[in-house]
Amino acid sequence: MTSRHAPDPDTDSGTGTGSGLVWERPEPPERRTPGPLSRALIVGAAVELADADGLEGVSIRRVAAVLEVGPMRLYGYVETKAELLELMVDAVYAEIAPGPHDAPRDVPPPAGPREWREELRELAGRHRAAALRHEWFIELLDGRPHLGPNTLAAREAALAVLWGVPGFAGRPTLVQQAAGVFHAYLAGRLRVEVAQRRAERAEGRSNHDWQVAMGPYMMRVLAAGRHPTIAEVMRSADHLTPGESFAAGLEMVLDGIAAQAS
Repeated sequence: MTSRHAPDPDTDSGTGTGSGLVWERPEPPERRTPGPLSRALIVGAAVELADADGLEGVSIRRVAAVLEVGPMRLYGYVETKAELLELMVDAVYAEIAPGPHDAPRDVPPPAGPREWREELRELAGRHRAAALRHEWFIELLDGRPHLGPNTLAAREAALAVLWGVPGFAGRPTLVQQAAGVFHAYLAGRLRVEVAQRRAERAEGRSNHDWQVAMGPYMMRVLAAGRHPTIAEVMRSADHLTPGESFAAGLEMVLDGIAAQAS
């Protein structure tokens, strides 16, 4: 039976608020035996499990097994699976947020049109690279905002760039809306790309092979003439790679932001 004072960390959906937020709660004192342990080691093991088996492969018990410790020893570091997932998200954001070589700035300087576009392209590229390395990551971006230190650093980077867009400085609502559109594009487009990659693995065929297989059916449907726009787009549109499609869509988002700034 699970103790009232030690909820099952794999099934409890809380965030550990009774002991303070995980970001502010100190780790237990260091112990050399039976082996070293830290939140960083726990999160690293959980990320490796998720990379290999998806989120369904992550549990407090499996992480403990990888680290060769008892599950209850992890309890002092992570109170619930929800906390573990939050820490995992923040670990991925560490790959997205600017590095220590990027000096923080109290007030972002004005940015030229090419400067801010290049900075947002770089941030978008980091998001895409991280999401493709850790396909489970995109699944955890729904719901309430994440508030870990690396997550906030990535958000600060995007807001600072947008604050420097000519015409945006001193207009926080506009900056906030532009950031929301930027991040919504990243989340939506990357969710589609990750889903396509998973479908390719599950079916054992590429997206191109799937399109070829569906070709005869689509030809029959379009020959009826009820979908002329679909027919024209399929016939005339460029066939872009996932990376090219991501970049092209991003340019449309940046154009929209630029239009608001004019």
